[in-house]
Amino acid sequence: MATTEGHEPPRTRRNSNKNILTRIIHGQSSGRAISRATEISEALLQERDQQGQWHGIPVLLQRLYDSSHLNSDLSQIHSIIKEVSPFLSMEAMSFVTDDRRAVQKSTCPNTYTFDLFGGIDLLVEILMRPTLTTQTNVPKMSDDLVKDCLSVLYNCCICMEGVTKSLASRDDFVMFLFTLMSNKKTFLQTATLIEDILGVRKEMIQLEDIPNLPSLVQSFNQQQLANFCRILSVTISEPDMGNDDKHTLLAKNAQQRANPCPSHSEVNQVALLNIPGFIERLCKLATRKVSEASGPSSLLLELQDWYTWLDNALVLDALMQMATEDAEQSSTDSSDESSLATSPLRHRLPQSMKIVHEIMYKVEVLYVLCVLLIGRQRNQVHKMLAEFKLIPGLNNLFDKLIWRKQTSSHVLHGQNQNCDCSPEISFKIQFLRLLQSFSDHHENKYLLLNAQELNELSAISLKASIPEVEAFVNTDRKLICDGKKGLLTRLLSVMKKEPAESSFRFWQARAVESFLRGATSYADQVFLLKRGLLEHILFSIIDSGCKSRDVLQSYFDLLGELMKFNIDAFKRFNIYVNTEEKFQMFMTQINSSLVDSNMLVRCIILSLDRFESQIEDVSVMEVLSECSLLSYMARVENRQAFLFRLVNIINVQILTQENVSCLNTSLVVLMLARRRDKLAFCLNALREKEYAEKYPGCLLNNFHNLLRFWQRHYLNKDKDSTCLENSSCISFTYWKETVSILLDSDPTSLCAIASYIDEAYMDLGRDFLEV
Repeated sequence: MATTEGHEPPRTRRNSNKNILTRIIHGQSSGRAISRATEISEALLQERDQQGQWHGIPVLLQRLYDSSHLNSDLSQIHSIIKEVSPFLSMEAMSFVTDDRRAVQKSTCPNTYTFDLFGGIDLLVEILMRPTLTTQTNVPKMSDDLVKDCLSVLYNCCICMEGVTKSLASRDDFVMFLFTLMSNKKTFLQTATLIEDILGVRKEMIQLEDIPNLPSLVQSFNQQQLANFCRILSVTISEPDMGNDDKHTLLAKNAQQRANPCPSHSEVNQVALLNIPGFIERLCKLATRKVSEASGPSSLLLELQDWYTWLDNALVLDALMQMATEDAEQSSTDSSDESSLATSPLRHRLPQSMKIVHEIMYKVEVLYVLCVLLIGRQRNQVHKMLAEFKLIPGLNNLFDKLIWRKQTSSHVLHGQNQNCDCSPEISFKIQFLRLLQSFSDHHENKYLLLNAQELNELSAISLKASIPEVEAFVNTDRKLICDGKKGLLTRLLSVMKKEPAESSFRFWQARAVESFLRGATSYADQVFLLKRGLLEHILFSIIDSGCKSRDVLQSYFDLLGELMKFNIDAFKRFNIYVNTEEKFQMFMTQINSSLVDSNMLVRCIILSLDRFESQIEDVSVMEVLSECSLLSYMARVENRQAFLFRLVNIINVQILTQENVSCLNTSLVVLMLARRRDKLAFCLNALREKEYAEKYPGCLLNNFHNLLRFWQRHYLNKDKDSTCLENSSCISFTYWKETVSILLDSDPTSLCAIASYIDEAYMDLGRDFLEV
């Protein structure tokens, strides 16, 4: 029926509810008309509440607004917040239970209503109001009221990312939250909220902007400091750029030229190192024993407020798993059934809770130490970690905590044993990453050994009539590991027992490889060879059936460092790879991914070159004639095949920190050829290969581009060339000269790439550097 002019059709209640929401949304976006519940009459809100299924939240918010002013009754405010809180906590808890996936597919109506009707802004105002007034007689908010306000905000952040982003955009509120951390009673709620907010901020905060940062950090007890490390991890790590294209060396170099100043994360690292006693306290946290942590009673009290830290189901699974292991261990240690009867599982659980609690603390602490170790202040951090005996402390924890005995069915959160969402697995990986960062190209690596092992290194050098390396001589024996084994030896023991497909193998191999990296040390290699490391690696590559490319890459790299220039290692290789079938399997693994194995190929080529200069030594000559690996690489056609593939699998646009080694390995081949006046021969062979493959000019133009990039990248004043020198034992001057010769523009030079490219195919892709 048509409506009479001048009269509106009757509106339904549903339309009226929708109209209210539409007006609020429009008001919030435009800044005009209604923008919060307080601008709507309570009678209207009550009338529409049931139909809208708002559970009285808008009415409660209106009452809260009316009750919240400088001199209002804080108990009344607290009462209203307590009334609205359960509606929000129910939805938030769904995100940390088994119903998480189901909830994520739906909405959170209570949280949405609370935010839409201005609840978030109102709570922020209530929290910050005392700091925004000059009045001196403002009623002080109770700790419980502050905690409940923070909990409501955090629960809303869990359910709605938009809330988190909105809070993160308010610099004044973020800085205000840090001031709340000085109160031990509100610390946990504040820390969890800050961590969530910083995780979505577009711009990293500056730690120097936090009011009284040094005194704030110094006021933390050890548990609070460990919790604070979760926040610090966001502020000292470079943000993940997400897009793989931004991880290319070309993009990184361009970014460095555009932003030559230290990044926010680097500035924040300096701010932390300037806090007196900060590193020392982290070392104590990282190395303290479980028995030195807080007692079970205080632990249980803290865990009541701690549920927001991690997925509850995950924590419970971890605790139950540990408790079960404790019971199983007890049953094997004692056959006295009465002792088990008097010590039921529920009495054992607190100790297991204590262990997982300590593990999760240590994960955060080790992460912060690891980031600082690879930063610009690395040497300063190294000195402090050595002084505060981090490595001996971790060595003492290795068997009882870091690599505790685990059952074979260690399954957490529906994943296999190597799922890194488990607290224990995260702990192990952070520990291995720390060892890798600590040892890599640094003289302090010998702190991973004990006195007996250092003496063994001296004996190896003495027997071989070679001088001890300077880093070894300078090692302060007061700072090394104690006990029957050093940390490196303990790591080797568990590495050899690890299952073939274990993700730990990658990190274990990286940690051991970092001990060998740098200037090649014969004594270090023999120390590890005597412990069966080479045979373990060859078994893993040839016989274990391992399919993980990451694990295989780490083992190739480790094998390269272990065998480089070491005639004993090549002897051992020939003993293990004693059949044509094994050798072909080994070469198949190498050839299956040259990006992964090129460092090993480089090691073999370099070692062959050195051994061929020592043919007067009978033992060297014997190995050269008998070793299948050296014989294979001695054939010119095989080296040329590797050179062709190395140049062909990369180009400037896809160069990353992971595959740039292929370019450097190809350069090693050509530098050794140059030493023997064979550089022109190699370039001509590449040209012939181009024509045989029917794409003339492509390979050599690509190589020319790569070398132009190499010059820009490695001749930068900020680049450290010692890594190239140490890995090849070729001076960086010779590297630079060889590249210059190859890039010579003189078409008559027999050692210049340009002279091997026909004019018709010259300069393909010449503008790549401008991308």
